[in-house]
This record gives sequence, C-alpha cells and structure tokens, in this order.
Amino acid sequence: MKILVCIKQVPASSKVEVDPVTGVLKRNGVDSKMNPYDLYALETALRIREEKGGSISVVTMGPPQAQKVIQEAFSMGVDEGAILSDRKFGGADVLATSYTIAQGIKKMGQFDLILCGKQTTDGDTAQVGSEVAEWLGIPSVNNVCEIREVGEEDMVIAMDMTEDIEITRIKFPCLLSVDKDIFQPRLPSYLKKQASRDREITMYTFADMEDQNELHYGLNGSPTQVQRIFPPEVNDSQEFWEGTGAELADRLYNKVKELKFI
Repeated sequence: MKILVCIKQVPASSKVEVDPVTGVLKRNGVDSKMNPYDLYALETALRIREEKGGSISVVTMGPPQAQKVIQEAFSMGVDEGAILSDRKFGGADVLATSYTIAQGIKKMGQFDLILCGKQTTDGDTAQVGSEVAEWLGIPSVNNVCEIREVGEEDMVIAMDMTEDIEITRIKFPCLLSVDKDIFQPRLPSYLKKQASRDREITMYTFADMEDQNELHYGLNGSPTQVQRIFPPEVNDSQEFWEGTGAELADRLYNKVKELKFI
C-alpha cells in the first residue's frame, strides 16, 4: 500500500507578526514546529503500514526551511518526502493551497491512501484536506476517529459526528482527515534520525507543475480577500476592590455599565 501524509510547518509561538499589506503571517525568523494534528496522521500511516506493509511518503508546502518537518517525519519512520516551495506559492488561501498540493501530489505519483491532520494550528480552517481530494477527484472523509478495518480495496473507518459515531466503508484511493486521539503519536527515533540524516528530499517548484497558469497559485489564485488581520491586544491590567458585598455589587454593576457590556 502506498500512503501519503500531508504535513505542515507552523509557528511554534502565538507571537507572530502579520504583514500589514498582504495580511499573511511573517514566518521568516520564527521558531517553527510540525503541525500537532499532523502527528496523528503520521501515526495512523505508520500503524497501517505495520499491518499491511507498503511505503509512506510525506509532502509539505512552504519555504525551504519547511524541510525540517520532513526530516522529523523521517525520524518517525517515513520513507520519502517532498516539499513544494516557490515564491509563486506564497500567500495562498485554502483554495490555492489545496490546488498547489494536489498538483504536487500528481507529480509524486499515485497513492492508495492520503492522510491529513484535522486542521492546522495557524489557519484552523479544516478545509484543505477535503479540497485536495476534490482536485484529485477522489472521495474523502473528515473527523476520522478510528480505523476499524483495512482491506485490499477499501477500508472501514469511524467518524466523530459530535452527537454520534458514524461508520462507513470507503474505497481506495481516498483521503482521510484524522482527528486527534485516533492514535498516540510516537516519539521520533534518534537512530532513524541518524540513518536518514542524508536522505534526499525532493523539491518541486512552480516550473515542475503540470499547470503553468500563475493565476491558480499563491495570492493570484486566492479569491479570499482579507480585509484586516492583526494580533490580539494584550490586556493584563487589574483592579482590586474592597468593601461590603452590597458595595462591591454596585461598583461591579457600574463598571460593567461603563464598559457598555450592558
């Protein structure tokens, strides 16, 4: 079985600057890590490979330094990795991002199963996985919380639908967006890290894409227009009041009214 996991490098801190012109995050010079939800997708892939055999590849989209998350995936047991990196890909919304990833997957070859994390911690849209599946023309399932059975031509999975758990059978090739707690992610292996230290990571740029229309990538291919984005203001001011219960209640009421909460 050929499995592909889509992973992403995200800021390791919430203190990230925003470009006032483009409205996108300034990622250069910011400490980064693998998107936590992607760890569950990687663990799912590793468990399936242990049962059914095959290979696991990963793909990420981002600046060249995003290769670090691919190297981390190698240290967990992944076989191959590719990065989609080009200035023309920068500033993409979910539509342009999913299209670029789908084009990159086509360059990498055919896969039986594509796995994604439920969402990313920097965007929180939870849309890219499903959109990648649409571009590839394959079925997809979100909120996957359990792998019940993996067959030769299909698999049985469970979805967390908030009010209940829904069971479905889906044929290969397909894409699953897995929820957290589906499996406990394993820690990276030092021995695997050393063994894969010099492993080649394939890089695809805009020139490698089958579709050479620049209007489908990056800011040009993003119909979402961000009117304003800004970091939240930090307000840690405090007031300490003293008095009887009745006095404090009146003062609290007047304060809430002054702030126009009521």
